Amino acid sequence: MAEPRRETTLRADPRRPDRHRSARYTVSSLPTAGRPEPGLVAGPFEAAGRRVSAALLTGVPGFADGPFTVDGRTAVGEVVLHDRAPLLTALAAVGRPAEPSCPDGELLLRCWLALGAAGLRIADGMFTLAVLDGPDLVLLRDHAGTRTAFHCRTADGGWAASSSLRALRERPDVETGLDMSAVRSFLTYAYLPGEETLLRGVCELLPGRITRLRPDGRVDVEVFWEPESGSAEPESTVRHHADGLRELLERAVRIRLPEGGQDVAVLLSGGVDSSLVTALAARLHERAVRTYSISFGAELPNELGYSGLVAAHCGTAHRVLTVPGEQVAARLADTVALLDSPVGDPLTVPNLMLAEAVAGDGIAVSLNGEGGDPVFGGPKNLPMLVFELMREDGSARARADAYLHTYRKCWEDLPVLLTGEALAALESAPHPRRHVEPYLSDARMPSLLDQLLHCNLRTKGAHHILTKVERLTASQGVQGRSPLFDRAVVEHAFATPPALKLRGTEEKWILKEAVRDLLPDTVTYRPKSGMRVPVQQWLRGPLSELAADLLLGPTARARGLFRPDTVETWMRGGGLLLPRQGGKLWLLLTLELWLRAYDL
Repeated sequence: MAEPRRETTLRADPRRPDRHRSARYTVSSLPTAGRPEPGLVAGPFEAAGRRVSAALLTGVPGFADGPFTVDGRTAVGEVVLHDRAPLLTALAAVGRPAEPSCPDGELLLRCWLALGAAGLRIADGMFTLAVLDGPDLVLLRDHAGTRTAFHCRTADGGWAASSSLRALRERPDVETGLDMSAVRSFLTYAYLPGEETLLRGVCELLPGRITRLRPDGRVDVEVFWEPESGSAEPESTVRHHADGLRELLERAVRIRLPEGGQDVAVLLSGGVDSSLVTALAARLHERAVRTYSISFGAELPNELGYSGLVAAHCGTAHRVLTVPGEQVAARLADTVALLDSPVGDPLTVPNLMLAEAVAGDGIAVSLNGEGGDPVFGGPKNLPMLVFELMREDGSARARADAYLHTYRKCWEDLPVLLTGEALAALESAPHPRRHVEPYLSDARMPSLLDQLLHCNLRTKGAHHILTKVERLTASQGVQGRSPLFDRAVVEHAFATPPALKLRGTEEKWILKEAVRDLLPDTVTYRPKSGMRVPVQQWLRGPLSELAADLLLGPTARARGLFRPDTVETWMRGGGLLLPRQGGKLWLLLTLELWLRAYDL
């Protein structure tokens, strides 16, 4: 749907990336007057004996904006709305029209105040919004989790929340230490699913939720969006599902394209997900589409043949970045420090270098193909479907444990990896299966495949993929946008019968069916290989000295998390089967760097 023409105004277009000023936000609700908040932009206000205020943390990579005040409530946030028209229409329908040129954050605040959760359900965009509502703090996070924020209690009984975990860590009134339960979760998943952070007492917002922090310490959470599973429908509806999906994919890409005569970037791996986004962007964008791919060196396996084929097929300006291991070694510490929670993904440095290249070419918006696997049923689901056919223990716990095994990180190695002190600290800690078991036993989703997709969306999608994209692109002033996480696309995926998502052994079948006219069959129906990151070679070569210094040095030994004899064995190439050895050491290296960056 085309957007209505806007009136000429002195106020800058709030969606224009060139308006970006680097900032995150923080808000607080404290019981008494105290130190002024740095960067204060709203308040302090007195409400029911509390002092509430909002601040912008300028100079920090992010897209925070505000304050916005409507009906006595003031908000700050990181809000980008891809399609404002439905919100403006909904407000007009209830007699609460908004100025068409108002900033995205103000428009979202108006929708929530006028329509409550229903107003957020119609919002297409990337956002966290923090609202000062009397003595309460209300925090909103978008449906998929494309923006991130955190909250915690202060030492004097107040609340503090921020889109920067580091800002909470540095507050003198917040007592934080290392949360061992989160350490175990990270070593199990390679990221932190759910609310957990490595800072004890600090929680991450959950996506699709309205979180109200009350002065007495209560936390009330209202769900405003979750996907709903569709009913099994007859085979005759295949075309209906494919055509409907195609229409939604086109809209999802179109509303994420930059306005104002700007070029757009697409991160192109050569897989079907990023290729279809490239093809749709090339069809729909009036300006140039520039594509970017990664190579780890000519001597290593790569997908450049596929990405080059797609770039030529779609007529994009294509650029290949070579990322040698020496660059990864030089940039890894700084890259990890950009992340609010560690992500044990060896693509973090290459992702950052791609964002740098995009920014260096003067482009402010990059699209990606993230979301295809978690939303439409990628390769991670097959081991669980096989397990379901073979298992003898029918309990929900057995299914959750099987799911943890499929991650193939360090969960099974913890008894030989962690020190006795670390293991003792975990004896009474909640088990990491709690993050996935509710999704894998959710009766509202009759099929196991949809339960797995829901689990992937709410864990890896929100807490690994999207937060990594946001933090690394924002560090360069670029907005990374993910059309396959579009709300309507996700809803359509869950409404599609499972047999059309996994058809025999063909994964993401309905997605491929919806876009097969856009791409060569050699791309659409190619075997899934994924990005082959040469972690093993890096750890034996350019990263070997760094890894040894960090993991076996005095700081790591003094921290007392890992048994040095196990780490030494792994680094010598013993104790584990290849190729998982490199991935497990990469987790330890990432965690150690993150702990140093956060002075833990």
